Amino acid sequence: MKHLRLIFLLALAIVPLVAAACGGDDDDEEPTPAATAPGGAATAAQSPSPTPKPSGAITVYSGRGESLVKPLFEQFTKETGIQVNVKYGDSAQLATLLAEEGSASPADIFFPQDAGALGAIAKAGLFEKLPEATLAKVPEIYRAKDGSWVGVSGRARVIVYNPSAVPASELPSSVKQLTDPKWKGQVGWAPTNGSFQAFVTALRKLEGEAAAEKWLKDMIANDVKVYKDNRAIVSAVAAGEVKLGLVNHYYLWGFIRDQGEGFAARNHYTAPGDPGTLVNVAGVGLLKTSKNRPAAQAFIDYLLSEAGQKYFVEQTYEYPLVTGMKADPRLPALESLKPPAIDLSDLDDLQGTLALLRKVGALQ
Repeated sequence: MKHLRLIFLLALAIVPLVAAACGGDDDDEEPTPAATAPGGAATAAQSPSPTPKPSGAITVYSGRGESLVKPLFEQFTKETGIQVNVKYGDSAQLATLLAEEGSASPADIFFPQDAGALGAIAKAGLFEKLPEATLAKVPEIYRAKDGSWVGVSGRARVIVYNPSAVPASELPSSVKQLTDPKWKGQVGWAPTNGSFQAFVTALRKLEGEAAAEKWLKDMIANDVKVYKDNRAIVSAVAAGEVKLGLVNHYYLWGFIRDQGEGFAARNHYTAPGDPGTLVNVAGVGLLKTSKNRPAAQAFIDYLLSEAGQKYFVEQTYEYPLVTGMKADPRLPALESLKPPAIDLSDLDDLQGTLALLRKVGALQ
């Protein structure tokens, strides 16, 4: 375990140094949960009842924002009696902390906002294997092959566009087409944003380093416009500053919730298998340092219960990952998206992506 920790620490050693280059977790800019009571329309958790009944307290290291998940954690405590102590922070920095703490970590659960952080902890050997009954709730593509973590909710990459500026028939079928001169100065991106960096990591894995570098350079040469985050991009598209933007799917729905169906932007999903249709996940793993595994397992199963899944559907417009659960009816079905074939655990190479973004001039 010691040599695994050293490798992990070396891989993430520069995370504090690149904080200014990283826009942080997407949860820093996710829409505030709707005002309805958390899970009000959902039924109680449908997880098995172990013997003895789980009790006591657990500690969760959460890369998901406090404003987003605190109501859900409180709901879990109300229904189970298990106290949840939470350390909130950036997913990558929490992963670094877990590696530094090693066997002395007080954490029971790691709940980051992206699969890359989960993959890093899994490769460091810090997770316990989850029960098959837990893993079986979620399709294989959205959980670790070795059973070390499981996805809880999903977010799809999309091209947000202004229907008044771009007819649907002219929308690109691939992000690779955004380098065409017809889109010069008309596309927005947020290179400091965590979800964009995960997309670039996927592009590197799918297309190779040379192709990813060329795409980035061609986008810059095509006068891509830089924004601070996803919400700023969606606003710019609706205002007519640019015609297209690279974002996660759920930002649009926060604007529509607040401003109505007349909001001047819509989502476009690229072709099946295209890197632009990447579906990343927020997920959870049980740490080997857990002092209360029955309660920690109950927490994981609660996130995958009907109540937990409906919370993300109704409050943040994310995709539920448990088989049989339905997304917001305005979204295309998750199974219809056909994202690129990639092991989400392999999105852990943030440092390689940051180095590439600096090399091409997308980051300072």
